[in-house]
Amino acid sequence: MKTTSVTGLTLSKLTKTDVSGLIKLSSSVGWDYNQNEINTVLASGEIYGHKNDYGEIVSSAAIVPYENNLASIGMVIVHQTYRGFGLAKEVTKRCIDSVSTNTKIMLISTEEGKPLYETLGFKSINRVHKYLSDTCRPIELSVKQNMIIEEYRDQDFEELVQLDSNAFGGCRRTLLVNRIKQSNRCVIARNKNREIIGFGLSILGSVHLLIGPIVAINASIATQIIHELTQHHTGKLRIDVPGDMNVEIADFLMKIGFEEVNQPPIMMKNANHLPKRNNQLFAISAQVFG
Repeated sequence: MKTTSVTGLTLSKLTKTDVSGLIKLSSSVGWDYNQNEINTVLASGEIYGHKNDYGEIVSSAAIVPYENNLASIGMVIVHQTYRGFGLAKEVTKRCIDSVSTNTKIMLISTEEGKPLYETLGFKSINRVHKYLSDTCRPIELSVKQNMIIEEYRDQDFEELVQLDSNAFGGCRRTLLVNRIKQSNRCVIARNKNREIIGFGLSILGSVHLLIGPIVAINASIATQIIHELTQHHTGKLRIDVPGDMNVEIADFLMKIGFEEVNQPPIMMKNANHLPKRNNQLFAISAQVFG
């Protein structure tokens, strides 16, 4: 039986001064948000949370707005001691209330959190395939003719934004600015005419090298980008693949040592389906970013 009282808890918008508290909260539930990741969330959106009488953060939820009346919710965490008092619902609702009523809101849920989000009007519409690897298995890939992969340059940004917008179904300019700054690497695939036909980022976290987003005009180019970002990393890796699993991508991930560990549901509020996409998004940025 819980004996904790919720008396004295305050729900407020969190700032950079709360980063260490958010890291501590994340760690308490076995998640691995670090300073760089939380700073990117804060720079791209807003984080709300409850604090107790001692100023400790005991809940959190983040919302990241995009253009075209689209937003993503994530980082929904409640400290074990404070569960069962409706804090997750309250902090998630605060995120929902921070955007216009016609905003289409997406989130990637845990199975345990799914009933809560359903009470807030979210519906399951698809799934994400979460893949983990303890280490990357080196393999040789034949280089695709008439294509090169090179490091991102600032002058590539507008073309990259357009490619991402068409793949994701909404413009994520602010997030991309911040995510590229945070990235371990950002690489670009070009055709013989020097047009960008794909790109990918790797983000070095406290546990995993996160691969994503991966955007490409086809799966073959996506595998080349993933290969480039993973082959020289000696630690743990993670990649989250959205929607119906592409066979070529699934086979490639298994060859280099990834294993699918679960399929968390993608949920939407104020829409019955994801924004229109062109089937060129092969890995998401992170669950908090949709």
